[in-house]
Amino acid sequence: MAIFITGGTGFIGRKLIERLSLEDEALHLLVRSQSSIANLERKEKIRFFYGDVTDENSVLEGMKGCDKVYHLAAYARNWSFEKNQYYKVNVRGAVNVFESALKNRVKKIVFTSSCVTLGPSQDRALTEKDWKPRENFYTEYEKSKYLAELEALKFVEKGLNLVMVNPTRVYGPGLLTEANSVTRIAQQYIEGKFPLILNRGKEIGNYAFVEDVVTGHILAMEKGKPGERYLLGGDNISLKGLFSLMNEITQTKHLQINVPPGIARFIAWLEEKIADLFKKYPMISRDWVDTFLQNWVYSTEKAGKELGYKYLPLKEGLKITCEWILNQKTAPNRDSTKLLTEAKQRIR
Repeated sequence: MAIFITGGTGFIGRKLIERLSLEDEALHLLVRSQSSIANLERKEKIRFFYGDVTDENSVLEGMKGCDKVYHLAAYARNWSFEKNQYYKVNVRGAVNVFESALKNRVKKIVFTSSCVTLGPSQDRALTEKDWKPRENFYTEYEKSKYLAELEALKFVEKGLNLVMVNPTRVYGPGLLTEANSVTRIAQQYIEGKFPLILNRGKEIGNYAFVEDVVTGHILAMEKGKPGERYLLGGDNISLKGLFSLMNEITQTKHLQINVPPGIARFIAWLEEKIADLFKKYPMISRDWVDTFLQNWVYSTEKAGKELGYKYLPLKEGLKITCEWILNQKTAPNRDSTKLLTEAKQRIR
C-alpha cells in the first residue's frame, strides 16, 4: 500500500517526506505546482498528484490505493487579503481529506492541527485535557484550526481512525516560510536585523525542534488513539530568554529596543493599511501582536507516555539551528539536510 500526504512541500512536510522516503511504502504527494517540488529528494519514491485540498476530486484521486494519510496542508499566514481563505483551506480542505479517507477506507489518518486550538495559558502549562469549547480567538488561523478539529471529531464518530497532533512553535533548519517563523526571527536576530522586542519579551511560548515534530507525526501514526490529540512541543521559555540563548550560542549580543503593546498595535495597524493600499503582506498584524502578548505554555507529557515522544532540549536545538543559519550565509545553495548533519556533528 501507499501513504497519501498533503502539505508535503512545506516546512514540516518536507522533513516528513525525507523520513518516510527511507521506508518501503510508496508515497502519494498532493502538490499545487511543478515548482513546489523542485528541491525534493528521492523523487523516485514519490507519485505526484497536482491539485490542492480545496479540490475534492484531486484529493480523492491521489488517495486511491493508500492506507495511511498525513494531512499537513494549511493556510498559515498571519494575515490575509481574503479572510475566508483560512476557512476554505483549513476547514473545508480538511473535510475534503476526511471524506476522501472514509470513501477510500483508509486505515489511519494523522491530522496536523496546532497548539493554538487549546488557547493561551494562564498560570500553568496546558495539556490536551484543557481543550474546551471556544467562541473567541486571536487570529483567523487559530479559529480555522479549532473548527477543523471539530470537523475531525465528527468523522471519528463516523468511524474514521483519525489522530490529531498539535505542534507548538516549530523551529529548525529548513524552508524559511511562515510556518518556520521562529527560525526566520532567529536568522534576522543573528544578522542584527531584529532590533525590536515586544513588551520586553516577557511572554512565554513553547518551542519544538522540527525533527522531533516529524518523529511525533510518525509515532502518532504508529501508536496514536482514534479521536485523541497529542501536543508535540519542547521547552517553555520567554522570548527574552530565547534571545539570551541565541546570544550565548553565537557569542554575540545585539541591541534590542522594547516596543510597548500600544505602539506595537499602532505599527501593525499602519502595516495593514499599507498592505491594503499596495497589496503587499504586512510584516506584522494586530492579530500577531495580540497573539504574542499571551503566554502559550504547554506540556507534552501525554505524547511522551502514549507515543514515546521525546524532544531535544531547546539549547541543543538552537545550537543546530544557529549553526545552520550561519552556514547558509556562506553556502546558501547547499542542501539543508547535509548542513543539518554537519551541524549535529560539530556540536557533539
